[in-house]
Amino acid sequence: MGEGAGARGVQRSAPGSRATRLELFYDLIFVFAFLNVTTATAGNPTVRGLVQCLVVLALLWWCWTGFAVLGNLIRTDQGIVPLVGFATMAAAFVLALSLPNAFVDRPGGLPGPLVFAAGYFLVRASENSIFIWLGRRNRDVRQRWLLLALPPLLATSLIVVAALLPQRLFDGPAEGMARLVLWLSALAVEYGAGLALGGIGWTVLSAGHWAERHGQIVLVALGEAIIALGFAPGGAAGLPLTWPALIAAVLGVAVAAALWWAYFDTLALGMEQALHRTRDPVARAKLGRNAYTYLHLPVIAGIILFALGLKGLIHEGADPSTPSWGVPLPNFDLLALYGGVGLYLLALIVLGRRMLAATRWPTIGGIVLLLVLVPVANALPEMFALTLLAVATWLAVGAQTIVDAQRRRGVREVALAEQLAVEEEQTRWRGHHL
Repeated sequence: MGEGAGARGVQRSAPGSRATRLELFYDLIFVFAFLNVTTATAGNPTVRGLVQCLVVLALLWWCWTGFAVLGNLIRTDQGIVPLVGFATMAAAFVLALSLPNAFVDRPGGLPGPLVFAAGYFLVRASENSIFIWLGRRNRDVRQRWLLLALPPLLATSLIVVAALLPQRLFDGPAEGMARLVLWLSALAVEYGAGLALGGIGWTVLSAGHWAERHGQIVLVALGEAIIALGFAPGGAAGLPLTWPALIAAVLGVAVAAALWWAYFDTLALGMEQALHRTRDPVARAKLGRNAYTYLHLPVIAGIILFALGLKGLIHEGADPSTPSWGVPLPNFDLLALYGGVGLYLLALIVLGRRMLAATRWPTIGGIVLLLVLVPVANALPEMFALTLLAVATWLAVGAQTIVDAQRRRGVREVALAEQLAVEEEQTRWRGHHL
């Protein structure tokens, strides 16, 4: 990091550091943000609405990963950093609050697109301010860090232009398409700059922290899927508790549990160990960027799409006017449900190949099975469609676990040995100092 890493009020992190409570506190904003993304998209079940959902999600992810980088470089719960973290959280909450109005300026309130742009810029600016502060005493590092200020400024400008685009320039769908193109351009600026700048001297200081933070945001997304299952757009208050509602709840949790197992049982542990074994700083930075910053976005997107497909299932199952096992899912919900799980599994296949040099053939077979089942599920009541999804997902995950038995045993033994060693060292230190 250079000479500024030990600046007053900011303490540098260490190779063995883990996630702090402030970082977990920051993640609470994204519980609400993910919920708002799915709620807004459920109200606009179109291809355009889905694209807008994914664009907003990608920008949200970029805000989150900036704070993850920050937490890997410095101790976010020490010195002045918590105050900056609180300011970042406030800006992130404004960003999350404005999500339903990010593309449409509704009358009677503040201009939603401009509020979103302001919130996005404030989040990115507060993150970059600490990066620049850390490198302020080293001219080379300072000049490279200053490059970080350009992408969020340009991206925010494009979002503002989209918000202020005069309606008279376009008619009908062309206006919405022009705005969407500007948003996509903003996204390309941020993600393209991340690749072009190549980390600008940054490396993954703590592999454990980096892997842990990304595991935590996967858990946040899975939590959103559970929330989406329990809270329909119209709410389920006042409706009777029925067997179909209970079955929908169990099946939804079963799919979420399979997704948890597919990531956390072995793959997450193996990826962290691979990152630990990558000693070269440049190679580690590249691996951390590609496998986590970029390839974890489709992991999160898959879960959010799955959550979008789940919305309303329990509500409909509890509604006496709905047939016992529900009605066939609308095409949009069905594709979100099955497509979300498929995207999630596909991302895990790429991660397994990239990080562990392993081809996850059972998971590939699971995706093929999901594709085959989509037209079948399209003609079935929603509870049966969800049952098919749960069975197919667990078949893929179970088969992958069996095939990976030897690798799984080795990875988990190493992870347990590390955990026991850390606990032993902590016990010894506490015995001497507490």
